[in-house]
Amino acid sequence: MKNLFDISGKVAVITGGSRGIGEMIAQGFVENGAKVYITARKTEACNATADRLSELGTCISLPYDLSTVEGVEGFAKEIAEREEKLDILVNNAGAAWGEPIDDYSEDGWDKVFNINLKGPFFLTQKLLPLLRKAATYEEPARIINTASINGIEPPILETYAYSSSKAGMIMLTRHLAGRLASENILVNAIAPGPFPSNMMAATLATMGDAIKADNPRKRIGEPEDIAGVAIFLASRASAYTTGACVPCDGGASQV
Repeated sequence: MKNLFDISGKVAVITGGSRGIGEMIAQGFVENGAKVYITARKTEACNATADRLSELGTCISLPYDLSTVEGVEGFAKEIAEREEKLDILVNNAGAAWGEPIDDYSEDGWDKVFNINLKGPFFLTQKLLPLLRKAATYEEPARIINTASINGIEPPILETYAYSSSKAGMIMLTRHLAGRLASENILVNAIAPGPFPSNMMAATLATMGDAIKADNPRKRIGEPEDIAGVAIFLASRASAYTTGACVPCDGGASQV
């Protein structure tokens, strides 16, 4: 029982790992002994985060644009050149777009869906050979998808593509879980509520106090909150859990 949450020695990939929730998960994994690859579109930010986390353990920056199949294929090829197997894939990279319904643009819609749903599916597809090599009956490989409470309950903001893509991520998680369980690959999702991140910065600046007041826990998320759920889903503790969507929101989606 004492090793239930041990992820030391595991090889993990975290997309969107340079900042926000991805960075929080990356730090949790690194500090708990995993070898972590982070990727993001912005090279400078990705390298800077990897440099910081490398002071705590092993973190490697491989910047790619995973909104395109070409970027996904390039990243997967580089991982395959570096690693014989992959224990954990965290599909976390995401984008949001808000516009009034009468003005909502096709470009915004496509950008969000390419990053939030298309990229994760095709990256999973391309990394399956490495995940299969890591997967055993006793120690399944893991895929952890970042959804959102906005994929469970519609948001107030006019972020139509974001909420729709995150609802899609929850269904994709369930679909993949059913398909891959027999191959000893477990697929689960986390549905975060508000956390301090670039994506949430403007909202928290204008509505932060109200968001905290409305939350049953009376606060927003902290790095330990999201890292703890991710470590659970990556470790022996969750070896009999697949197809789940775990809210990490202080109870906001339950009221």
